[in-house]
Amino acid sequence: MKIAELIFIPFPAMGHVVPAVETAKLLVEFDNRVSTTVLLMKPAIDSSTIKYTESLAASTLPDRMRFIELPSLDELRSSKGAAFLGCLLYLQALHDEQNVDITEFKNSDAELEIPSFVNPMAARLLPSMTFRKDSVLVLVGAARRLREASGIVVNTFVELESHAVNSLSKIGIPPLYPVGPIVNLGSDQSDNNSEIMEWLDDQPPSSVVFLCFGSLGSFCVDQVKEIAYALEHSGKQFLWVLRNPSQGKMESASDFQETLPEGFLDRTIELGRVTGWAPQAGILAHRAIGGFVSHCGWNSILESIHFGVPIAAWPIYAEQQFNAFQMVIELGLAGEIKIEYSEGSDSGIVSADSIKKGIEGIMEKDSEIRKRVKKYE
Repeated sequence: MKIAELIFIPFPAMGHVVPAVETAKLLVEFDNRVSTTVLLMKPAIDSSTIKYTESLAASTLPDRMRFIELPSLDELRSSKGAAFLGCLLYLQALHDEQNVDITEFKNSDAELEIPSFVNPMAARLLPSMTFRKDSVLVLVGAARRLREASGIVVNTFVELESHAVNSLSKIGIPPLYPVGPIVNLGSDQSDNNSEIMEWLDDQPPSSVVFLCFGSLGSFCVDQVKEIAYALEHSGKQFLWVLRNPSQGKMESASDFQETLPEGFLDRTIELGRVTGWAPQAGILAHRAIGGFVSHCGWNSILESIHFGVPIAAWPIYAEQQFNAFQMVIELGLAGEIKIEYSEGSDSGIVSADSIKKGIEGIMEKDSEIRKRVKKYE
């Protein structure tokens, strides 16, 4: 019997490597005519990715599945959901067929009629790499190559992105295969989360708001303080994954004293927990979680929808503003803290009042957003 080999080349960050590995596992378990190879690039973007890839070497892998570690390569990006793929092809057409300088959209008030969206989107919400001369050429080149592919696999599902999937089928691109949601439901990678899970076990159903901004998501000290004030004055129970400000490094809770407002941890000891890391999928699956303040990375979106947890969108970098627009405006599956936010930009500090309002909105038990999200659970 002839074995077909599939090769995965994920961007070296946690949010890309894990879905690639999970997809590879599903394929070899589903069809004994398939083998998979995952190419692991170096250096990894964050320490959690390093730990994860190290754990793969020590784990028992399915037959016909292997990993190969590669040396460091130039920056690569993979597409996200179907709407993002449609945007990528739309931008390539603007560049190649209409000679549009896409980088000029950065400070533009223009609204784009992207075929994979029903609603027009502000051009300034495009992925950040479209605004740089060097990286936009990489993006356009990737879109050209996608048009030459035999098929495109996307981590999404038709029920979520029906308009985007249908729009792509009309523009003559290769066949599209929505295979999602592929989410990481595997074992936890840390031995230090038992206290967090035990605390969640003691909380009422849907009572805790979970704040997590991805493996690279961090804020300046002033913004961290505003988040802390919002949580304290909201009175909502919370679990907050806090990175070292503006560096994205993971720290233990004992290192937060200098970053958080004086006395915050003591005053909120009965209200919530702050940690440097938490098993996101496991947390979102817990019955105590009622809302998710998120950077809107695509994997986080799929996990929140899978577990029926409404999002308060607060994008930070890359394509997250695009994803936030899709969730808030296009699909109505998320509330908003600030869609047009970018760390280090002129957008300024998001106030505690705005954060508090966003949290309260997703924690309403009978909100329309919660009802819509629960339909996909």
